[in-house]
Amino acid sequence: MTEHLLLIVAVGAGIGFLGGLLGKGGSAIATPVLAAMGVPPIVALAAPLPATVPGTLVAAQRYRERGLVDGRVLRWSLVTGVPATIVGALASRWIDAGALVLVTDAILVGLGLRLVLRAGVDEVGEDAAELTPRRIAAVAVIVGLAGGLLANSGGFLLAPLFIAVLGLPIKPALGTSLAVAAALAVPGTLVHLALGHLDPTVVVAFAVGSVPLSSLGAKVAVRTDPTRLERGYGIALVVLGLGFLAATAL
Repeated sequence: MTEHLLLIVAVGAGIGFLGGLLGKGGSAIATPVLAAMGVPPIVALAAPLPATVPGTLVAAQRYRERGLVDGRVLRWSLVTGVPATIVGALASRWIDAGALVLVTDAILVGLGLRLVLRAGVDEVGEDAAELTPRRIAAVAVIVGLAGGLLANSGGFLLAPLFIAVLGLPIKPALGTSLAVAAALAVPGTLVHLALGHLDPTVVVAFAVGSVPLSSLGAKVAVRTDPTRLERGYGIALVVLGLGFLAATAL
């Protein structure tokens, strides 16, 4: 049992570092890893979520200190994304947890391919008009629903959509993604707690590893070329996602 918990701490540390590094809460990666370790699917889905709150807040502070959090996008995302997250989390009680893990695995592959293909490509929009409340709200609602349904903070979708739909530069997109993800994780955590999906032992073990390393990951990110980071991370996600899908199929 002790060895199993130490392994969860180690997984949390790795996920926390990568989450801070690339502006993502990390739940989308943690879920298939925990499931592969034998953690029950619904617990694997929900357990990483509480650690997302302090972990992403700590990482977001690193970006905020460099002026890399867009206040307007943050405010509109919270107003529209939080209610959507609650709806998504409530809907998860009627969906098979095993199916949700498969969806998470597939998302890993898709996200990885996107990062590999888009790394180094200028994705900034044509002008500041892209930052309209309607566009911001649309992104936040989509991410909120997905985050609540898949028991994560939505960080795996936030940064790419902030870049592609809103036209934010890469580092402000990552910093703002972390700040929004921290808030979106709160309602999802409360709903999954009420539904009995959280295992306190797994939650604490994961948080012990992830929270400190989130800050370190963000510190490295703000000082490193984002193209190189995204390409390497994208390749890792594709490999992990395909591996988890293959393991599930077997």
